[in-house]
Amino acid sequence: MKKIIGVSLSVLFCSHVHATQFVFPENGQTAEQQNQDEYYCHSWATKQTGFDPTAIAQQSAPPKQQAKAQTGSGLRGGLRGAGRGWIIGEVIDGDSGKAAAIGGLIGGVRGRNDSKGEQEAQNQQISHAQNAKQADYFRARAACLEAKGYSVK
Repeated sequence: MKKIIGVSLSVLFCSHVHATQFVFPENGQTAEQQNQDEYYCHSWATKQTGFDPTAIAQQSAPPKQQAKAQTGSGLRGGLRGAGRGWIIGEVIDGDSGKAAAIGGLIGGVRGRNDSKGEQEAQNQQISHAQNAKQADYFRARAACLEAKGYSVK
């Protein structure tokens, strides 16, 4: 059973996780012993970091999500723009209606674009956090394997 788990972990590491570690037994460990040690170090690294690449690999790969604007962001931006346009139109030439309409249109487009940008930034933060946890996991796994007499690259 542990041999199957070790082989499964190796397949999952290579096929679904960006980083790959190569493990070489420096003290003549058998393939069975190496599988047991890799399984132990996987479990230990998961507990230490809170990151489990096998759980991530078992999830279906999420489709690349396009950033979406928040509901109502265009309306809010439009209202702000209309208010600004009304004030500017009233001050400049007394024609606040036309200026409010133009300001509303520009504000609506800007509000949607700002909201999309905020969503994209949030998606990037999540991706960076995931990558950092993954790197921590692989450092912890390597430390464990090296302590058990393996060369890890």
